[in-house]
Amino acid sequence: MIGRTVSHYRILEKVGGGGMGVVYKAEDIRLHRFVALKFLPDDVARDPNVLARFRREAQAASALNHPNICTIYDIGEQDGKAFIAMEYLDGVMLKYRIAGRPLETDLLLSLAIEIADALDAAHSAGIIHRDIKPANIFITKRGSAKVLDFGLAKRTDSGLKRDSGSGSEDPTIGDPDLAERGLTGKHMAMGTVSYMSPEQVAGKVLDERTDLFSFGISLYEMASGRLPFERDTTGATYGAILHEHAEPPGQWNSQIPPQLDAIILKALEKDRTLRYQHASEMRADLQRLKRDTESGHISGAIAASTSGSTKAAQSSPSSSATRSKFAGQYLLATLLVAGAIAIGVAFFFRLHRESKQLTEKDTVVLADFTNTTGDAVFDDALKTALRVSLRQSPFLNVLPESEVKKTLQQMTRPAGTKLTPEVVRELCLRSSSKAYIRGSIASLGSHYVVAAGAVNCQSGDILAQEQETAASKEKVLDALGKSAAKLRGELGESLATVQKFNVPLEQATTSSLEALQAFSLGEKASNEKGSAAGLPFHQQAIELDPNFALAYRILGGDYNALGQLGRATEYYTRAFELRDHASELEKLSITAAYYRNVTGELEKAAQTYREQMEGYPRDAAPYNNLGLVSAQLGDYQQGLEMTRQAVSLAPDVAVFYQNLDTYALALQRFDEVRQTIQQAHARKLNPAEFHMDLYILGFFSSDSNSMAQELQWLESKPDYASWGFGLAADTEAYAGRVKKARDLNQQAVESAVRADDKEGAAVFLAYAALREAAYGNSVEARQSAVQALKLAPASPGVAVMSALAFATVGDRARAEALAQDLTKRYPLGTQMQSLWLPAIQARLSLTKDKKEPSQALTVLEAASRIELGLIPFANNTSCLYPTYLRGDAYLAAGQGSAAAAEFRKILDHSGIVWNCWTGPLAHLGMARANALQSKTSQGVDADSAHVRALAAYKDFFALWQDADPGTPILKEAQAEFAKLQ
Repeated sequence: MIGRTVSHYRILEKVGGGGMGVVYKAEDIRLHRFVALKFLPDDVARDPNVLARFRREAQAASALNHPNICTIYDIGEQDGKAFIAMEYLDGVMLKYRIAGRPLETDLLLSLAIEIADALDAAHSAGIIHRDIKPANIFITKRGSAKVLDFGLAKRTDSGLKRDSGSGSEDPTIGDPDLAERGLTGKHMAMGTVSYMSPEQVAGKVLDERTDLFSFGISLYEMASGRLPFERDTTGATYGAILHEHAEPPGQWNSQIPPQLDAIILKALEKDRTLRYQHASEMRADLQRLKRDTESGHISGAIAASTSGSTKAAQSSPSSSATRSKFAGQYLLATLLVAGAIAIGVAFFFRLHRESKQLTEKDTVVLADFTNTTGDAVFDDALKTALRVSLRQSPFLNVLPESEVKKTLQQMTRPAGTKLTPEVVRELCLRSSSKAYIRGSIASLGSHYVVAAGAVNCQSGDILAQEQETAASKEKVLDALGKSAAKLRGELGESLATVQKFNVPLEQATTSSLEALQAFSLGEKASNEKGSAAGLPFHQQAIELDPNFALAYRILGGDYNALGQLGRATEYYTRAFELRDHASELEKLSITAAYYRNVTGELEKAAQTYREQMEGYPRDAAPYNNLGLVSAQLGDYQQGLEMTRQAVSLAPDVAVFYQNLDTYALALQRFDEVRQTIQQAHARKLNPAEFHMDLYILGFFSSDSNSMAQELQWLESKPDYASWGFGLAADTEAYAGRVKKARDLNQQAVESAVRADDKEGAAVFLAYAALREAAYGNSVEARQSAVQALKLAPASPGVAVMSALAFATVGDRARAEALAQDLTKRYPLGTQMQSLWLPAIQARLSLTKDKKEPSQALTVLEAASRIELGLIPFANNTSCLYPTYLRGDAYLAAGQGSAAAAEFRKILDHSGIVWNCWTGPLAHLGMARANALQSKTSQGVDADSAHVRALAAYKDFFALWQDADPGTPILKEAQAEFAKLQ
């Protein structure tokens, strides 16, 4: 739009935006003056009824020609988009001129007189404002006041008599014409809570006196820098407005004259018959006080005047007839257009964006919701909903729960500490955040008032505050979502992204508050105690709402974290089916999780994570997940780089450090592994995976004490005991102690079953089956594979390893049946199609009854590009089985040198292989490859190969010095060695 000419206005720059449109600074090329040009949203421009009403309102608003009300110049339409041209203002909002400090008395009085005069003009035209507050009053550079934002204005009916202060009947009921003229629905408490009049709070019929009460609150803030009735919760604020009397503002500012106290307190009378009756009366008292202040003759005259003004008002002729005449000329909705001024006028966005709004680098903390309804279903649920709503924003940076937990620890508070305003402000400061977001819900009759606001941590200033009224319990989430969207705009987010990323909360979460409450409890438990603790609550959430997409995705993550990939797949799939019931951010997360964990399409998952990073560049999760996919594709360096970025964005997420360790191990950077663990420990992070990493480092350095210490830690934790037994079993098998390995593996299986991890138990069985097959124990291999498939028939990892075990022992029928099933289930899976199915086919090509090494080598070509990739279902990173199998194929093809290169690859990547059985057998493979070379070479080369072969056999025998003597592959190696000598 910049540089374009619209009608006779040349657009110069964008100065703001909000829910009602976008505002530009423009030049009127006919009259050579600046204007504020606002384009209405498309939905308004397309609705002929709304557009017609808008035109009538603009015509009427332009007739309100008052120096202290922002002027409407023109309305028009360009390319199907309606716009208004209004007075361009330069100066500062009164709200920010106050900024928690009293105004000078002379400035206060000058502004107050002009505001009162503006209100008198509006009231005389039959318009009540209903949202008078410093945020809707502007101070120009010349020091003049401008009243803005008549967006909640309502016209007074000419035939309506003022009530005595206790009536509650709405005169618009049954009168469609009057109701249509109103800008808001019937029986709705409209306005800003802290500035409401008692009759607004009580839902009574409103007249001009409501504005005078709100004006009194504004004057109180101007005089003292504080609000008279603001409390910690919306409900408490309502109660204070209805029942508590304000302390004189002079108590907070000794510089103001006592007569100003009297004016303000009279404006704040709860009984509106005792309040000022007309703005003109209030203006007169303010003018009198200003005159006496300037002359130095302040006396009791003001007090006498204010005390007698009600009587004078009652005895003077009513001006209702005059107002009635004007009311026929001005519609109630006339000043809706002026309401646009407060949303996007240049002064706010030009002068205060840096000081009052947030930037993309700022972090905000989410406080616990204040629930005064007495309904426990709102506890925790609304905070979770608000977090989901705010996380839709690519602009706002909400402090992760892990950071909240860490900061609470620094404050010597438990993880579950309730984040009250006092606690959250300290937490906000300690975490170097800019602001905290607070929310509240209060009941108002059968309605609910939902509010959300942002508070500056340092100063305590309210940066923005929004509220919505819900007509029923079922509408609360919708109201909260609307408040959150408006809040995002007020805090500095562009209108474009607020509109683009603003899925209604019922769609982004669930329409069931009970389901949301259960989900919230699950998130809380997971954050405090780990994934296993959150599972029952997350399960309950989807039972209460079977269409809760977010809960399914989180459940998939829970089971994934526990190694139960089959179960995880079920929930990821259901989440993907329901992805339209989610926010844009969550859709990306669900889609990526589905591609990575269900279909196995790693490249598609990577692309989705890149899209997520582009749309939400400060969200750490996609960086970590892209790192994980990179590792699965064998690129550990990129995995490391991506995860480091994730850590920089969220330095207190344990899984990020776990992944950094995995990638550093894979790259043989063992010192870096210890450094990463130390960094995590400094942040009070100590996940179970660290103890596995430390165990493996001890294994590499033959530090049996360190290994025993880490096993003791793992085996003492019910959820992780199986991991410890599994590691110990692998170590025993690595040394050829097969019987001990079997016993420990059985303990791993039993521990997993006790922890309700049947899939994990099945993985241990299938893994042992493949190991037994490789060692030549055919009977044990078959038995273990059969048990594994019975325990977790849907697990892809179990199926893969069982198929390989069957193929190794020559059970072609079972192996081929499993391979066919995997082909159907994962036709697009990157690892399945490139690693596992080729490995199964190659293994079948190398059985004793069918030695076709060339065919095996051909099908294994597909695995070469990702053969070093991380395997999700293994305890270690990868056994590099396709690599080992390729070495075997080269041996069968008589290519000793090529075979040695494959086995050397395994030995050179101990950080990937860990203590897997392929490690010792790679030594044996090296011996066999060199022995083959000694036979196929001549002269010096043959002698050299012979020496290498003998050395390699000795290395293998040294590893297996305590091995079970009857193990078939050991007996084969001994026989080969004997022939070689």
